[in-house]
Formats: sequence, C-alpha cells, structure tokens
Amino acid sequence: MMNPDGGDGDRPEAAGAGSSSAQQEHPTMEWRFAQVFGERAAGEDVQEVDIISAIEFDKSGDHLATGDRGGRVVLFERTDARDNASRREMERQDAPITRHPEFRYKSEFQSHEPEFDYLKSLEIEEKINKIRWCQTANNSLSLLSTNDKTIKYWKVQEKKVKQVSVMNLDSRSVGTGTTSSASTSSSRGLLPNGGCSDKSSFLNSDILFPPGGYPSLRLPVVASQDVNLVARCRRVYAHAHDYHINSISTNSDGETYISADDLRINLWNLEINNQSFNIVDVKPPNMEDLTEVITCAEFHPTHCNTLAYSSSKGSIRLIDLRQSALCDNHSKIFEEHEAPGSRSFFTEIIASISDIKFSRDGRYILSRDYMTLKLWDLNMDSGPVSTFQVHEHLRPKLCDLYENDSIFDKFECCLSGDGLRVATGSYGYYLALALSYI
Repeated sequence: MMNPDGGDGDRPEAAGAGSSSAQQEHPTMEWRFAQVFGERAAGEDVQEVDIISAIEFDKSGDHLATGDRGGRVVLFERTDARDNASRREMERQDAPITRHPEFRYKSEFQSHEPEFDYLKSLEIEEKINKIRWCQTANNSLSLLSTNDKTIKYWKVQEKKVKQVSVMNLDSRSVGTGTTSSASTSSSRGLLPNGGCSDKSSFLNSDILFPPGGYPSLRLPVVASQDVNLVARCRRVYAHAHDYHINSISTNSDGETYISADDLRINLWNLEINNQSFNIVDVKPPNMEDLTEVITCAEFHPTHCNTLAYSSSKGSIRLIDLRQSALCDNHSKIFEEHEAPGSRSFFTEIIASISDIKFSRDGRYILSRDYMTLKLWDLNMDSGPVSTFQVHEHLRPKLCDLYENDSIFDKFECCLSGDGLRVATGSYGYYLALALSYI
C-alpha cells in the first residue's frame, strides 16, 4: 500500500516501544516486510495472485495459515515446538530470546475459485478475506476460509498411502517350471505356497506344479507407507449474504460460528450448510435511512453466548444470545463521546472501526479505527482504558486523504497471547507495537 503521506519524515517513532534504556538492554528484533512467501530473484515482479490477503495463527501458535488473492490457503507448522514451554516462560519474564520461532511449509490447497453471480451480474473474485481455525480432532487440522460470498470448511489430515509390493515371482523360473510341468505326466497334489505332494491331484488339466512349488512365489505384502497431507472440503456455506462478508468467527463451543456482512450477522452450525440463523439485522425498512453498517464481528473466546460487533459510527456492541433469537438490543455498548466543539466533516469517517479482537481471557476488547488503537474493558463502558495514537501525524492531511480515498483504508489489530502487547499496521510498511497496560 502506498504511503499517503508521501514520505517517512512525519512518521512517529514506534508507538509504545518502550524507553531507550529498555531497547539497549534487549537485542533489537529485525523485522522484514513480505507480501508473498518463497524465495524471489532480484528484480522479480510479485504476481498479484501471490499477495497474502489473510493470515491466522491457531490458538497453540504451532500452526499458521495464510490465504492469498489467488484463492489458495498455505499451511505452516512450527519446527521448534519442543522449546515452546521455555520460550513462553522467557516471554513472561521479558527476558531476551536468542532464537525466534521457526515455521516450515506443511501443505497448501486451492480454497476458492473465481465465480460469477448471474442474478446480480457480479464477478466474485477468489481472494481469501478471512481464515479462522476450528477445534481439532483426531490429529487433523480444521479451518474456515471465506471470500466475499462463500465460506468453506476445510479438514486437513495425514493420510497413509498403502503401496502393495509387486509379487516376487521370477518370470524365468515360472516359464521353466510351467514348461517342465506341462511336459511332465506325473500327477502331484497341491500344497500351500505352490507346493505339491506325491498324491495325485491337479489344479486343472493344463497346469502342473513342479516339485517343491515355486520358491520365488510370495503373497502380496503392503510395503512402507507414505504419509501425505490431504485437504478435504467438508462443507460449503453459500448464498447467505447479500453483501460482502467482512468477518467470520468461530465459537468456543466448537460447533457454531458467525459470519457478518455490512447489514447482517448469521449464526451457523458447522455441520449444517443449507441453513443459518440471522441474529443481527441493522437493515432499515428504507435504505435511505441507513446511518451505520457492521464492520466486524467476533465471538467471545470463552463464553459461547456472547459476541461483539463494531460499527461504522465507532461503537462496539456486546450482545447475549440468550436474550432473544434476534438480538436487536445489545447488553452493553462501548463508545467514546466526542469532546465539545471537536466535531468536523471527517469525524464519523475516522471513527469507523475496522477491526476488533478479544483478549485471550475475554476481559478486554482491542479496536482499531483510522487514527487510533483503543483498548476497552468489558466491565467499564464509559470509555477506553488505553488509547494509542497511530495516525495522529496525518490529522493535518485529512483533506488530501479524503480526496484520494486513503481515509477509507482499513487496518487490522491483534493482541499477544499473554495480553501484554498489541500491534496494528500502518502505511509505508510500518508496524505499530505497544504495551497494553492491562
């Protein structure tokens, strides 16, 4: 993405990166920007279909899934898994880590293909928008992937390929034995493994077995088994959204998930692909009265009845599925009130939330709007507990950003597993890291 600022001179230092003394104590981690995986020759152009469009770690951190604009999903697995326990302990103690996590290629598959909606005369590109891991069983990996319209449930597991060894029968001995047997008039009985006895017996009138049978004849034996990773599409969830899907989220019960577009949130059962339940609908009777849209939806990590969704007006609503089938009313709303006299033409645009994430314990919600990164406490809906300025240096240039549509760009956010750090993206290959203060 191009930097709308036109340069790096006005960009601030890393947000919340810590004091200079702390940076001197610990070795600096080297970050490298990459839009694609794999080695590239010098000057080789990056193909658009290879650009990564979605990325997701599983809960253990041992597996990584990426999706690209070509509709492919690539899986990686962590190779230093044996050192995970000691690594996590060092991370808690904020100790310097000399070895960074290493991942290796595991498998890949084609998740989506380009489609065409003939009813709406609309091309549906194959680009992967979101990937979410599901609970695993029987040493298999399960995940959901979606493009703008269709969600697919994939299961990746190891499959042993059984190869039957060729029967160890020497054709020359067979030919010789058969010829000599055919020319022999003695009648001998059959024994196991092609042997024969002195008793008179024939398999048929044309074939005679030599004395002692065929020593080179063996029963077929299953040879060494090769293990291949096989991806199988278990379910396809289609034709449930009139608008582009902006988020999917799996439930902690391991059985359901939600998908959201601009106006609706649907609840699905993983095993049922022809029916979903509409639990949130913000579409007004008259579309001219539409004032806000849904931008993101996320299930609570431990409470299967709770989910949150954000809107283009900068609010986050917490809903309880136990209250009613159609969750028109929220149980809590989180929004930051404007300071008197601070409203401008750009206020609602920059307040639109592009992404939300729950902390692992479910106590906090991290939200990202165009200008800031905010941390919310579920027990305190009066305002965010922390606000991190990300694009404050762009505030004088909002008019220029509006003219070139950069003000509508969306950025994602995430929390570390221990909840102590947060991260989000910016322009110019810039990654903002901060301490969460929770």
